[in-house]
Amino acid sequence: MPQLAPSPHPTQTADGGTRAEQTARLLRQAADSSEPERSRLHDEVVQLNLVVATAIAHRYRGRGEPVDDLEQVAALGLVKAVRGFDVTQDKDFLSYAVPTISGEVKRHFRDYAWNVRPPRRIQELQPRITTALDRLTARLDRAPTPDEVAAELDTSADDVIEALSSDGCFHAASLDARIASAPDDGMTSLMGVIGHDEGGFAVAETRQDLQPALGELSARDRHILSRRVDSGWTQQEIADELNLSQMQVSRVLARIRARLRDATEVKVA
Repeated sequence: MPQLAPSPHPTQTADGGTRAEQTARLLRQAADSSEPERSRLHDEVVQLNLVVATAIAHRYRGRGEPVDDLEQVAALGLVKAVRGFDVTQDKDFLSYAVPTISGEVKRHFRDYAWNVRPPRRIQELQPRITTALDRLTARLDRAPTPDEVAAELDTSADDVIEALSSDGCFHAASLDARIASAPDDGMTSLMGVIGHDEGGFAVAETRQDLQPALGELSARDRHILSRRVDSGWTQQEIADELNLSQMQVSRVLARIRARLRDATEVKVA
């Protein structure tokens, strides 16, 4: 159960009673009332215990979600707890409400707060790992290994490692973020150090593969192919230069592609 932050008067209400006593009285009255009186009494319970929902929401601050959003989600969990609480059970309201509110906030993170969404089993495992880490650290007096955490939770070490590595998925780093590129090299953006595919290498490899077949083409065919591939001319522009029709150029290019494909088993787009 979450440990709530203390307030100056954590349980005192305006009429001098405790919050728990006032809450229990209102809930009993609501159970014996019909609408709209029941809704009014439930609203009073929500207002009375809103500080509890706010305290739970603040336990999850700093994880990439605005605090205002977390407070709204926690308040929604409180409303659900008020409406779902069974006064006939011998149970304190907060013992029912706190897990309900916490569950609502956790579901919000699970369903809406991931920038990169891991598998559901990993999402659900992550909060269990957080609890297990605290428990094992206190027991072992050191940081536990993934194998020890896995044994504690009866799961695989691979899943534990995957869940730990997904911890940053709630918020992504901006590509404009400034980082140190190397010692004494100053700062650069994250985008500046991310690798990317270089299309020129693929083009060079393709040309090398096609070189023998290209050498067997006539001078006119090589000229047409160069205009189309290297210069990016349209078929009509090539036709105008060579006093041909666009259809003739299209047929020449189709014949060249077929010949190159047959000769090298490389499909030329």
